Amino acid sequence: MRNIKFFDTTLRDGEQSAGVNLNLQEKLEIARQLERLRVDIIEAGFPASSKGDFEAVKQIAETVRTCSVTGLSRSVRSDIDAAWEALKGGAEPRLHLFIATSPIHMVHKLRMTPEQVIEAAVEAVKYAKRFFPIVQWSAEDACRSELPFLAKIVAEVIKAGASVINIPDTVGYITPKEYGEIFLYLQNNVQNIENFSLSAHCHDDLGMAVVNSLSAIEHGATQVECTINGIGERAGNAALEEIAVALHIRKDYYQVETRLNLQEIKRTSNLVSKLTGVVVPPNKAVVGKNAFAHESGIHQDGVLKEKTTYEIISPELVGVPSNSMVLGKHSGRHALRNRVEELGYTLSDEEINQLFVRFKELADKKKDITDDDLIALIFEEKFDHFKDFYQLSSIQVQYGTNQIPTAVVVLKDGKGNEIQEAATGSGSVEALYNTLERCFQTEVTLLDYRIESVGGGRDALAQVFVKVRVRDVETSGRGTAQDVLEASAKAYINAMNRVFMIEAMRAENEKVATS
Repeated sequence: MRNIKFFDTTLRDGEQSAGVNLNLQEKLEIARQLERLRVDIIEAGFPASSKGDFEAVKQIAETVRTCSVTGLSRSVRSDIDAAWEALKGGAEPRLHLFIATSPIHMVHKLRMTPEQVIEAAVEAVKYAKRFFPIVQWSAEDACRSELPFLAKIVAEVIKAGASVINIPDTVGYITPKEYGEIFLYLQNNVQNIENFSLSAHCHDDLGMAVVNSLSAIEHGATQVECTINGIGERAGNAALEEIAVALHIRKDYYQVETRLNLQEIKRTSNLVSKLTGVVVPPNKAVVGKNAFAHESGIHQDGVLKEKTTYEIISPELVGVPSNSMVLGKHSGRHALRNRVEELGYTLSDEEINQLFVRFKELADKKKDITDDDLIALIFEEKFDHFKDFYQLSSIQVQYGTNQIPTAVVVLKDGKGNEIQEAATGSGSVEALYNTLERCFQTEVTLLDYRIESVGGGRDALAQVFVKVRVRDVETSGRGTAQDVLEASAKAYINAMNRVFMIEAMRAENEKVATS
């Protein structure tokens, strides 16, 4: 059987989803989980795009040892130099180099002739090969390119030293039949291409990213580029979990193998969803909460008699547990640490100690602590690294059917100074957010507000996700608490802290650029 490599671009293309801003700690945690999932290549970012992206790519490359780590680069020497500096400490450094090849991009964006594009591509590949043992070359907007020109430029970059050729459907335009035909055309018109790896990278604008990727595999591709939960620009990318499980379940048809550990799929999906704030739809294939739920009486009867009547994928295959270990107020620190490790999270002694305090506080209010509760606490402790910005001290909200909702909020800034404000609103959450806006003394546009329970029951934790826009920065935030309003306040403050962090990093980059 052919082996298919999985190139995960959650940390690069996936992070380009509107409102998604991952910090270094969050990116490292996702990279570690992708390593547990055993993807072949992790695209960690675009090193030349910012100082923050450079540092993230560098640290991921130095941390991950069983996957190849790559970074994106335009066909310019400064980008290639930045990528090498970030990636040279990796176990198998590789470069992902791209240039547009469609007439519409060459004319209107690059303003270059086809000959100039070929020259730039060849020069960039040759320069990159001075440093990188593996150079992947991508024809941006390949699916709207003229096939003879595409074959010509592919042949030239192969001669220049490219090892992997990526044919991206950059705008999600192509159909499965047409996409497969591009791969066949290249195999029939580029000499010795069988000695090189062909890769597929599909966007989901017309809802065909997964099926297009599978079509590419059918027609000779040996690598697929995708993201966890299918996140990405516009309508997103091909979903890794859907392609992986399709190849496994229909191995009889596709006749290929992968090295993925499928039992890590659900855990990876949950991690990416919580850190990005992009909620997985309940009916999402493979990882949605309804993926293994049976509502119809006929379906329920069939599954009880024989699971395979209506279940082609077993929950255990993708790591959906049939039961959860429950901790309580009598559970000790050792049991907590063991369960945290079993759930796949790495916490320092200090983080375990802080988590244990929060765990005991919750256990006094809630009889049983489930895995979902524990994961929510881990996220609160491990990924809220904004101590230098604003923290919630207290909130008080007054509400009644015949009263005007009023909120009083006390915040502490990074220097320990207290800020207290009060405001009203048409509802409790609006009053709370109007008050917080006054605390921050800046206009905030709330783009999205979502609330969901962690587990079930009256004592379930509330988890709130918000998306905000402040000046030209759009980002998301999350907060968890037993009280809905406290969780709402934490999510808003988390989003604002991210805004201030992004603006501080921009100011630092500008300072470096002008010095």
